[in-house]
Amino acid sequence: MTKKTIPILGMACSACSAHVEKRLNELDGIAEVHVSLPGRSAVISYDPSLISLSEMKKAVQMIGYEMVIDNETSVEEIETRAYKTLQQKVILSWMLAILCMALTMKWVKIIPTHWGNILAMLLALVNFAFCGRKFYITAWKQLQHRTASMDTLVALSTGVAFCFSVFNIFWGASVWSVKGIEWHTYFDASIMIISFVLTGKLIEERARKGMSGSIRKLMGLAPKTAHLMDGDNITDVPIATIVKGDKIEVRAGEKVPVDGSVIHASSFMTADGAYVDESMITGEPIPVMKQMGGKVLAGTIISQGKIQLKATEIGENTALAHIIRMVEQAQASKAPVQRLVDKMALVFVPVVIVISLLTFLLWWIIGGQEAVPQAIVYAMAVLVIACPCALGLATPTALMVGIGKAADNNVLIKDATALESLKNVDSIVIDKTGTLTIPNQQVDFTQADGLDLEQREVLKPHAKEAMGELQRQGIDIYMMSGDREDAARYWAEKAGISHYSSQAVAQDKENLVKQLQSQGKRVAMIGDGINDTQALALADVSVAMGRGTDVAMDIAQVTLLGDNLLVIPKAIQISKITVKLIRQNLFWAFIYNLVCIPLAAGALHTIGLSLHISPMWASGLMALSSISVVLNSLRIKYMV
Repeated sequence: MTKKTIPILGMACSACSAHVEKRLNELDGIAEVHVSLPGRSAVISYDPSLISLSEMKKAVQMIGYEMVIDNETSVEEIETRAYKTLQQKVILSWMLAILCMALTMKWVKIIPTHWGNILAMLLALVNFAFCGRKFYITAWKQLQHRTASMDTLVALSTGVAFCFSVFNIFWGASVWSVKGIEWHTYFDASIMIISFVLTGKLIEERARKGMSGSIRKLMGLAPKTAHLMDGDNITDVPIATIVKGDKIEVRAGEKVPVDGSVIHASSFMTADGAYVDESMITGEPIPVMKQMGGKVLAGTIISQGKIQLKATEIGENTALAHIIRMVEQAQASKAPVQRLVDKMALVFVPVVIVISLLTFLLWWIIGGQEAVPQAIVYAMAVLVIACPCALGLATPTALMVGIGKAADNNVLIKDATALESLKNVDSIVIDKTGTLTIPNQQVDFTQADGLDLEQREVLKPHAKEAMGELQRQGIDIYMMSGDREDAARYWAEKAGISHYSSQAVAQDKENLVKQLQSQGKRVAMIGDGINDTQALALADVSVAMGRGTDVAMDIAQVTLLGDNLLVIPKAIQISKITVKLIRQNLFWAFIYNLVCIPLAAGALHTIGLSLHISPMWASGLMALSSISVVLNSLRIKYMV
């Protein structure tokens, strides 16, 4: 099986992402699909011998969306062009909306009403053709495949408003006026609906750039070119042309283009070594000295000196690419509650259409023929105000920001379930060697000659502060060490840990995790070695310590890059805030639809109140609901 993250363009709501996911899952050769609406991507596990990317692309195109499978143009370039096009559409649509309102509301007195309506009709047609065309094309493709999304609601509501207005221009007087029924045209509403929806999408896309900032930051670490060595000759070449075994030179201030093994290093401080800043990968602020045979990672920066290296991993196989994929796939993963929301999204739009039809029929039955114009307006308002977007964005936007924020703090969270589980942790089992203490520098207590332990202090920086912060959050810490009793006690005291075990083996760690879980505890296991894997596999949340390629990323749910243990309480805090905002988003998304749909249907008229929501304002409220969910999710970036 091959697993890839592939950009999907054109998705507007949760119904869109649900349809794409459903369509891909129907194809032979695809084992699993997770489609992310805010990430505009799909994580697909598939068998290349049974299905190709071009076949997937064709299937997705048939239901109105675009899958980006070629590497000739970057997704960022495509999105930038699409954003500029959207800006142009928004400006044009609002210009047409203002002109149309000037005609229909008679701001321009010199133009007769009939000709004003004719001009408004032409303006609406221009708006449909240049600003709203995608809504109608997508809605038509979806109708052919018996699906529906927000595009369907926009196409239906604006189409009904336009057709009803055209009818009124030519036959309103003979059908309604003769019976004393007041009638209007709604060309301005049809334009305003598109204007509001496009404006909402523009603000949403702008905010989404903030959500995907961590990915863009990681991608920006890789340079575009490299200094390729050929004997004594050095030429600058595109990074895509580098192959394994190539020799590359990297100078002070430059980024390392690929993972490699050092074949020569020098600086003004030493003739056989250079310093590399690995903080962007490991989080460690102090540059690391690299000498011949040392490993360097793509994206790190030569802070002092010059390094010549032999490429060992290139392109998608570098540690940096692995980290980027991990964050992308985590952001595209789905929390359990999102599964329910996706199922609701598939039926949301059809249900809204039925409610709209019932609204029209009920008001026609209640008010007779005189109520038909108003019944149509209420039905249009229901179509416009119903918002599958807010509901669909509620969970994934918060997850995307939360997982991205964790990545900014050098914490790689594997999926949504891991992020959600972190908030429930009340007990932590932590390995000592390599986790609390710096690897390969432990005191040898069997050879101590009256050694002063204080003089051999190798506890990791901030370890004690991290353990203290976790305990202030109400989390119990259990240190497991293979050291003798006196050594284990020493390190536990230095780290501020009251619960510890000495001479522990792999089975002891697993047994402790089982014991705590049997007491109803939610246990996180933090370790870095093979002897920790049993306990890592059993824990409610598994956390691996690591440095780039040295970490077992595929085993752990959470990976800590670097040695700063303070990121552990921060990751738990991010989890708590993210889950809290997900609940807020879902609550307000449900409340919005629960309250606004009846109001748009004219429910207040039944109790004698003349207040109602017009189709024009309904579109504004619909756009506002989506924007509010996205902005609420972005608060995570500033709350931790």
